[in-house]
Amino acid sequence: MLDTLTDLVRTELALPVDPRVAAMAAALAAQYPGSARAVLFYGSCLRETQLDGLMLDFYVIVSDYGDAYDRRWLAVANRLIPPNVFPFQSGELIAKYAVLSEADFHRLNGAETRNVSVWARFAQPSRLVWVVDDTAAAYVVAAVARAAPALLAAAGRVAGEDMLDWWRRAFRLTYSAELRAERKGRAQSVVDADPERYRRFGPPAADAIPATARSGGWARRRMEGKGLSILRLAKASLTYAGGIDYLAWKINRHAGTAIEIKPWQRRWPLLAALTLVPRLMKSGAIR
Repeated sequence: MLDTLTDLVRTELALPVDPRVAAMAAALAAQYPGSARAVLFYGSCLRETQLDGLMLDFYVIVSDYGDAYDRRWLAVANRLIPPNVFPFQSGELIAKYAVLSEADFHRLNGAETRNVSVWARFAQPSRLVWVVDDTAAAYVVAAVARAAPALLAAAGRVAGEDMLDWWRRAFRLTYSAELRAERKGRAQSVVDADPERYRRFGPPAADAIPATARSGGWARRRMEGKGLSILRLAKASLTYAGGIDYLAWKINRHAGTAIEIKPWQRRWPLLAALTLVPRLMKSGAIR
């Protein structure tokens, strides 16, 4: 059934997007001449027709971190704690984008990694909005096709469980393994936004679960995932211009809070992030 899953992924990745999204993807790729291999568009904005005022989400896949960056420390940071995340604006649209090498994109979409951040996202719909050649396109399809089996394998199936409930429970588990600002029920809404898609992908994804994949281990995944989220947040305060303001915007949007960033927090974003996160976790704004 792997061929069926691969075909489903290839078809979904090729679905059309807003021309402004395609233009933004091309502009992102142009920032990495010689190393950009593909640009993927993903996230909740895929389901939106009105993009103005929203923060679009992209992944830029590069051949190698050393080739992608002029500054060596950025390559080292991307290699040690992938991905690096940056802001971007094209015309009236704003976005954030993550950078991964082809090797890391393939690895982090697979069941061999406990970290949920990549395979949980690419088990959901995404679009391949820019690609350098057919070889890179085939590589992306193969990597993304690993994500849904990794997600379902990690959750494990409960006897008698409906396919859609398996997906819902799997996404709930992944949300618990990251710092999330979304309200309760967001994991369910991912599936309910397009249940037919998940019914279609479910059987071939289940059939493609690797024989060596193990379910469970969520206590460890949660501990490691939340710790890694804090490290990524701290790193983003150095790589992401206005990162502390973006953090506040995202939490306010998803959790219904009214966080205001003070001048000192903009001046010292790393310290602000490290002091803000525990308070937000204690209040329940992020989990």
